[in-house]
Amino acid sequence: MYVELAVLALFVFCYSLVAGRVERMALSGPIIFVCAGFLMGPLGLGWFDDSVTNTDLRVFADLTLALILFIDAASADLSVLKRQLRIPSRMLLLGLPGVIALGTVLAALLFSGLTFFEAAILGTMLAATDAALGKAVITNDNVPAKIREGLNFESGMNDGLCVPILLVFIALASGTAGEGGSTMLALRLVAQELGIGLIVGVGLASIGAWLMRRCFERGWITDIWKQVTIVGLAVACFTVAQSLHGSGYIAAFTGGIAFGYFAKDATHRLVLVAEATGETLALITWMLFGSAVLGQVFDLFTWQVVVYALLSLPLVRMLPVFLCLAGTGEDTRSRLFLGWFGPRGLASIVFAIIVMNENLPGGNLLALVVVCTVFFSLVAHGISANPLAKMMAGRE
Repeated sequence: MYVELAVLALFVFCYSLVAGRVERMALSGPIIFVCAGFLMGPLGLGWFDDSVTNTDLRVFADLTLALILFIDAASADLSVLKRQLRIPSRMLLLGLPGVIALGTVLAALLFSGLTFFEAAILGTMLAATDAALGKAVITNDNVPAKIREGLNFESGMNDGLCVPILLVFIALASGTAGEGGSTMLALRLVAQELGIGLIVGVGLASIGAWLMRRCFERGWITDIWKQVTIVGLAVACFTVAQSLHGSGYIAAFTGGIAFGYFAKDATHRLVLVAEATGETLALITWMLFGSAVLGQVFDLFTWQVVVYALLSLPLVRMLPVFLCLAGTGEDTRSRLFLGWFGPRGLASIVFAIIVMNENLPGGNLLALVVVCTVFFSLVAHGISANPLAKMMAGRE
């Protein structure tokens, strides 16, 4: 165990020394850490074994995603979002169902061994986008503010919206929900997940922001402990909502919006240290993904798996998003940009673990396709982030 921790700690330290330089290159931190994990894993140098469990990876991915969602939402420019809400609302209300439907059809055509509901599960798992992988675009000033805020809001909300849809398809695939009750089950799960997540996120973050302001005024928060407050609040929003059977992703994102609203100008200073924690957790998660997941299944990729993964990036998301943005006033380049930057990552990995735990007949194949798609997305979106962001410069 200590050897693995030593290698991981030294690698994180060395990367932190050159992170600023890496961010200006075609490569990205996640690409480097996934490749390093793969090389150090069982198929490479063997420094990391395969002792990491699905539960370990899910905990890392969940906490990382919760923290990043909270921070990104807190840092959002609500004035821009309020003026340009039509972009993320179209993408969530029209684009997301279209992505799920097209992904389902493609899965049914390529994988004859999957049932219709298992194909729908795959379409749903890969409809969720990753706020962590999209950070290179969302924080790039070359990208117009309305595009950045639109992508930020969409990536923060679609994870939570996909959860109840995924649970409905899992119930239908496993036979625990009858056809007649599927509609009511879907409505109940959506209302429960979104409602509880929204109430917990906004409620906890509002109370937390109020308490922090009062304690700051009285000098009760020290310079050391104020660095912990945001991390604790973000994780609390996620875990409380999850424990109440709501969406922790919705809670983390809406909680971040509420916190940013109440913290106002102090938001950036307060979330800065938490942002570093989130980035570190994300890179560790990607290294675990490279060593414990990718290293074990890399040689299992079939041509159908690879074709589905490749088509997921330029077709399954881009086409529905491009079509749903018709009439919004966005030109072709902006609509293509919004469609392309929907990277698949941590949320899809968590969804794959959930599906594997259900022991569905096609569960292993579904997880394999998700792993392949996430890997391709990691590389393609990481390499294209800076060049395409520069292409969008001056398009306000």
